[in-house]
Amino acid sequence: MLVLCGIAVIVAGFLLRFNPLLVVAVSALVTGLAAGIAPLAILAAFGKAFNENRYVTVIYIVLPVIGLLERHGLQERARLAIAKLRGATVGRLLIGYLLFRQLTAALGLTSIAGPAQSVRPLVAPMAEAAAEAQGVAPGGDRIPAMAAATDNIGLFFGEDIFIAIGSILLMKGVLEGYGIVIQPLHLSMWAIPTAIAAFLIHGFRLWLLDRRLGRARRSAK
Repeated sequence: MLVLCGIAVIVAGFLLRFNPLLVVAVSALVTGLAAGIAPLAILAAFGKAFNENRYVTVIYIVLPVIGLLERHGLQERARLAIAKLRGATVGRLLIGYLLFRQLTAALGLTSIAGPAQSVRPLVAPMAEAAAEAQGVAPGGDRIPAMAAATDNIGLFFGEDIFIAIGSILLMKGVLEGYGIVIQPLHLSMWAIPTAIAAFLIHGFRLWLLDRRLGRARRSAK
């Protein structure tokens, strides 16, 4: 019956409005001690659970860090960095980011960038600063939306080049279900022409965006 003390801790903690994460951790600790488990063994169990599920818990570490950086002027610094670059345009900036996103995704580094990690705090403000440097007011959602689209396209068409990505393994399993046996390396090789085509097509769209911004600047004069 003593092992049920953990439930009492959870009920009391939620009623007193304590931090839920702290309540759950203390409840697990109380339950382990009541069951006669050594404190070091309980700590080892915590560490093992965190290590095996770090893909879930890492978001609770990343988001507060990004929030602190934004509070201390991350977006303003990004804007200033772009404003100092000569010849910087929205299209050129996003084409460079597209290339970076595709290359890193092709190496399996799919989580080093994304809408929360890079687009909102860095890429979108830098693109808006580039638009201001072109003499165009970046009002509206067009430029942030294009920055987010660039991130999605780079990731989607770059990750299939990495042979250990889930989509490659899914395609391999589906094809084998129909009697078609193919190696993951062959699937990833065939993803390269598609990634190149995606880069050229979206790069052309970004070039057209620069042209539209240029016409808007001339018409505003």
